[in-house]
Amino acid sequence: MNRSLLFQKWTWAVLCLFLAGNAFSSTMTINSNKVFVLDGKKIFPIGFTMPPPPDGKTTSGKNGIAELSDAGANFLRTGAQRTGWNAETIQREKNYEAAAAKYGMHCLVYLHDLASIKPGLSAKKSEAKLRDIVNQFKNNPGFGAWKGADEPEWGKIPVENLSRARSVIRALDTHHPMILIQAPRGTIADLRAYNPTSDALGADIYPISEPAGGHSEFHTNTEISLVGDYTRKMMAVANGQQPVMMTLQIAWSGTTRPGKKLIMPTLAQERFMTYEAIINGARGLLDFGGNITNAMSPADAKLGWNWTFWNQVLRPVVSEIGEKSPLYPALVEPNSTLSIKCNTSDMEYCIRELGSEIFLLACKRNAGATDVTFTNLPTTARNNTVLFESRSAPQIQQGTFTDRFNQFDVHVYRFQRN
Repeated sequence: MNRSLLFQKWTWAVLCLFLAGNAFSSTMTINSNKVFVLDGKKIFPIGFTMPPPPDGKTTSGKNGIAELSDAGANFLRTGAQRTGWNAETIQREKNYEAAAAKYGMHCLVYLHDLASIKPGLSAKKSEAKLRDIVNQFKNNPGFGAWKGADEPEWGKIPVENLSRARSVIRALDTHHPMILIQAPRGTIADLRAYNPTSDALGADIYPISEPAGGHSEFHTNTEISLVGDYTRKMMAVANGQQPVMMTLQIAWSGTTRPGKKLIMPTLAQERFMTYEAIINGARGLLDFGGNITNAMSPADAKLGWNWTFWNQVLRPVVSEIGEKSPLYPALVEPNSTLSIKCNTSDMEYCIRELGSEIFLLACKRNAGATDVTFTNLPTTARNNTVLFESRSAPQIQQGTFTDRFNQFDVHVYRFQRN
């Protein structure tokens, strides 16, 4: 064999090895509209804290991660839990990322104790361990983003400690964002001090408990509309510089610990909280508590996840906003500049445009039934459709239509421009 041909084959072999290790690694960025972009495609992250086991099954015997993906979800919050990063944690993360890659999902990896590096003698050891974790997973096809310290403002974690960890990560990985989730506590100024340590931020808020609203410091409101309150607060914290990702309730310690009453959202409540977060600016959502054993039936506990809640409540909601929904393409668009108005002060709504389509997402906060009139739609808007409801849409005339809303109702309208 001549040297030229041998060199060509050697070059091709090296190229194949390079592609095998890099072609399928993910890249996640944030565009100018504060929308997440994964491998060049705009996405609305929909995930779970914690997800089913990577090899877990549903009640029908289907792989649990495949079931979440089939409904339209795309993220799993994985990473370290109470034990931190040990050999077992690393192997579990590998299993999760393999399952995520197999079923078209990505992992939001919680760094746990490595998200904050304290100064002193242990700093070098922590930095070395953090480098090892970052290098192990940053090029994995099932990897999506890093989750920083949990609720750092409430836990009074020094900003400097988070910045030290972020510097280590950024030196190794510039292709995935750091996401910081705060508690429903703290002032806007105090929370904003943590912004330089993240690329996206958000808060967890679980308003359903007994007594109601026990998770929040906003004692003037104990309704599920707390979700909208805290989404707006985190939008103010972000100050237009970062996208906001909210964490919503399946179950939490305030309803599952001994002595607490187990209360979980109904379908109507979960749907309202989901849409209220989106309407008020959320660019991603996580649902917390599907893995809490005390909230499961005995049959679900054997499977390691709350499939009863999933089937009855969460799957229908995820299907409405997930990647296979007719609404999903609008969720990754910027808010419209159309100045649509309504005649009721307790309405929350947002408008998205996609080509010739106009989407209007609207929900009602307060008690009582109200006929709500929307005005100032383009006069070319036609063919009003109410998505996800089995009823006729209200007629639109000269850019105006009226529809009925009860408390916590959500209606999703889609119009076609003529």
